[in-house]
Amino acid sequence: MDTRDMATPALSRRACLGLLAALSISSPVHALSGLGASPNSARLDAEQSRRFRLWFAAIVRQQVAQGPSARWQHRDCAGLVRFAVFETLRSHDAAWRRASGFHSQNLPPEMHLTAAEQALRNQWQVSDGGSSAYVSAIDLIGRNSVALGKARQAAQSGDLLFFDQGDHQHVMVWLGDWVIYHTGTVTRNDNGLRAVRPQALLEWKDTRWRINPSNPNFRGFYRLALLSR
Repeated sequence: MDTRDMATPALSRRACLGLLAALSISSPVHALSGLGASPNSARLDAEQSRRFRLWFAAIVRQQVAQGPSARWQHRDCAGLVRFAVFETLRSHDAAWRRASGFHSQNLPPEMHLTAAEQALRNQWQVSDGGSSAYVSAIDLIGRNSVALGKARQAAQSGDLLFFDQGDHQHVMVWLGDWVIYHTGTVTRNDNGLRAVRPQALLEWKDTRWRINPSNPNFRGFYRLALLSR
């Protein structure tokens, strides 16, 4: 979805690099309600889910700090989520770290996934009842995520925010200290990525994008269904 009306000034290099910090997650898992995904969806166990969040956050931050990876195709809001999930559910060996620009030794612990668990990155639930390597924002919210409500206290780093825009859904990534999203538009001088503080979305001039419980366009916070509750 095109969200150019949400455009924000480009972050300084110092601010972008700051997004790579604070990767540890300590928030407790909160009770979920409003299941939107298939109850038969495969899930990671609790420890894998914890590590998933760390890698997912690191990969999303990396896209902002160093620019989109050449491996990231179909760059839009849902594409950011698909790419980050795909890169999270794989082995992060030395070759991957070099190719992805991860040079720090302070990286999340490896997830040690089975082949079946790695395959989840290409098994999004879609509207025809099957699974696909591609998923739209509409199917992300309707078939692959679980509703948490509109209270920020329920969200953990790596959860998603959805906004109803009529015929479209727009998705952002919640990192606690930052909200990351893609505008849906890429130009020669703009890669479409944005990073804003949560407080900014509470006070956004265009009220459709405010993360306020009273905003009818704000669907709320959602959790990927592949994560343990």
